[in-house]
Amino acid sequence: MKLLFHKITHWEYWPFQIVYIPIYFLWSYYSIKAKSIFFFNASNPTIKNGGFMMESKKAIYDLMPQRYYPKTELITEGTSLEEIEKIIEEAEIKYPLIAKPDIGLRGSGVKKINTVADLKIYAEKANFDFVVQDLIPYENEVGIFYVRYPDEKTGKITGIVSKEFLIITGNGYSTAEELLKENPRYELQLKVLKQEYGSELLKILPKGQKLNLVPYGNHARGAKFIDGSHWITPKLTEAMNEMCLQIPGFFFGRLDVMYNTLEELEQGKNFSIVELNGAASEPTHIYDPKHSLLFAWKELARHITFMYEISVLNHKKGSPYLSHKEGMNEYRLHLEQSNKIVNF
Repeated sequence: MKLLFHKITHWEYWPFQIVYIPIYFLWSYYSIKAKSIFFFNASNPTIKNGGFMMESKKAIYDLMPQRYYPKTELITEGTSLEEIEKIIEEAEIKYPLIAKPDIGLRGSGVKKINTVADLKIYAEKANFDFVVQDLIPYENEVGIFYVRYPDEKTGKITGIVSKEFLIITGNGYSTAEELLKENPRYELQLKVLKQEYGSELLKILPKGQKLNLVPYGNHARGAKFIDGSHWITPKLTEAMNEMCLQIPGFFFGRLDVMYNTLEELEQGKNFSIVELNGAASEPTHIYDPKHSLLFAWKELARHITFMYEISVLNHKKGSPYLSHKEGMNEYRLHLEQSNKIVNF
C-alpha cells in the first residue's frame, strides 16, 4: 500500500498513456496539418523512422565519429558464444562491459556483463540482436536535448536532465535489501533487482561503502531525474553543436552523455555518448520530482512542436513521411520487439 500510494501521488510513475492524453490531441492536430500520422519520419532523415521506433542503435552509432562513443559491436541473434568472444576480443572491448538490445525500449534488457559466464547467460536468453560495448569510465550522466532547424547551422539545447544512479550506502548492519526498502524509488525496483542479484542483496554492506546496483541512468530502472537546464551555457551549446553537426541528418533528439566534469564537458573533453535518441525522445527533465504535471505537458508540447516544424522543413527538402501502410507495419514490428524485450 505504501508503494501504491507513492506511485499515485507522484505523476512521474503514472503510465505514459495517461500522462500523454493532452499530447495526443496536439499530435492529431499536427498529423492533420502534415496529412500524415507518421510525419516524424522526416525529423531525422538518416535515422530509421526518424528514431521514433524500430531504429538500430548500432546504425545510429555508425553515424557518429567513433571518438564520441564507446567501442560497440553488433551481435546478431543466435550467434555462438565462441563467435561473440572473438568479436569482443578483436574489438578490444574489455570486461566489465554493457550489453543491450540493438532495438531498445526504455532501458529494458540493458545489463552489465562482468564475466564470460554472464555473457553466456545473456546471449542464450536474448531472442533479439544486441550490442556489446565498453563500459564508459565517467561517473556522471546527463541527457541533453538538442534541436536544430534544417536551414540553420547552429542548434540549441532545450533541456538538460542530470541523473542520480540507484546507489545505496552501507551502514554496517543493514542488508542491501533493507537499504533498498528505505527509499520508495528503490523499493519499486526490488523485484527486478532480486532477479538480477539474488542472494547478493542479503549481504550486509560495510559502513560507508557505496553499491551502484544500476550503473546507467534510466528512470524506469530507479534513477532519479533532476532538471539541470540551468547548466545550459553558450559554451556547452557550442560544444554540443560542434559534435551534432558531425552527425549527418540529425536535427532533433536527446543525447545521453556520461562525463567527468561540467567544465570539461563545456570544453568538449572527457565525455562519451551513451545513446543518441531521435524522434521518440522525451525531454526527460520533466521527470524531476519538483515539476508539476502541467510543466510536463508544456515541455512535451514544446518539443513535439519542434519535431513537427523540423519534419515539415525536411519534407519540403525531399525527406518523405511514412505512408499509413508503412507506418502501421513498423508499429506492429515495434510492438513485437517490445514484447520480446519486456519479457527478457
